Amino acid sequence: MRLAIFGLGRMGANMVRRLSRGGIEVVAHNRSPDPIDALVADEANVIPAYDEDEMFRQLEEPRIIWLMLPAGAVTGQTIERLLPRLKPGDVLVDGGNSRYTETIRHAARVEEAGVHFLDCGTSGGVWGLKNGYSLMVGGSREAFSVIEPAIRVLAPSPDSGWGHVGPVGSGHFTKMIHNGIEYGMMQAMAEGLAVLRRKKEFDLDLAQITELWREGSVVQSWLLDLTAEALRSEGQELDQIRPVVADSGEGRWTAIEAIDLGVAAPVMTLALQMRFASQDDEGYGNRVLAMMRNAFGGHAVERGGSEEGS
Repeated sequence: MRLAIFGLGRMGANMVRRLSRGGIEVVAHNRSPDPIDALVADEANVIPAYDEDEMFRQLEEPRIIWLMLPAGAVTGQTIERLLPRLKPGDVLVDGGNSRYTETIRHAARVEEAGVHFLDCGTSGGVWGLKNGYSLMVGGSREAFSVIEPAIRVLAPSPDSGWGHVGPVGSGHFTKMIHNGIEYGMMQAMAEGLAVLRRKKEFDLDLAQITELWREGSVVQSWLLDLTAEALRSEGQELDQIRPVVADSGEGRWTAIEAIDLGVAAPVMTLALQMRFASQDDEGYGNRVLAMMRNAFGGHAVERGGSEEGS
């Protein structure tokens, strides 16, 4: 089997490595050449493609092109550029984190030309190369059957961790909700550890506690494994880590979807809001709250910061 991976960031490059080591030939294409060179130097089944013309020349019909690109404009523009060169029966896979509504629109354009379109929600991060990827694929069963051999290699095992979950859009929708759940799990774990740390008189060793929770505990999980390892390596004060947590967009989309569907999802939504709070360097809302408490109750306002405000 041979397919192209277009987009060799951390996830895309590791997927190429896992496919190559599983015996699948991969045409590797990227905007910049360095990731291509690195893969060709390290892996046996990687065929370089330094431009799109070369990528198409290296593929046999039906051609499979798997996009691992940033969601949004980049993915949309790439699909529009590739579409005139694709033929009926070819398969285009969007394996990035596109919003499922955009995916449905892309699929309509692509399938109108007789080209198959699949959306693949991909989870596993930087550990996917070693552990395999959880793959949630949306689209027709006919198209899925074309890429299934690659799916079995990318997954944690040939028979687990992957699935055809439904029609076009369902793969990215499933991955979006997965990420919303992830937000909630991470927030709960972070809050619990913060409470443990604040109980100073017990002098708790959080690295020890998270380590012991990894075996036999109800909260044992891969997230807990990663947390225990980080606390052991970084030290529990984490004083070299800035308290700023980014959000990639899928948590926002999950909260919006819950609102649109009328589904109560307070944990996932609050976890997203807490990420917003961590990104707020100005803290204007809290300044307003302090001012109001002072105005109606005479509560003291802590002043500081710039000389003008002191």
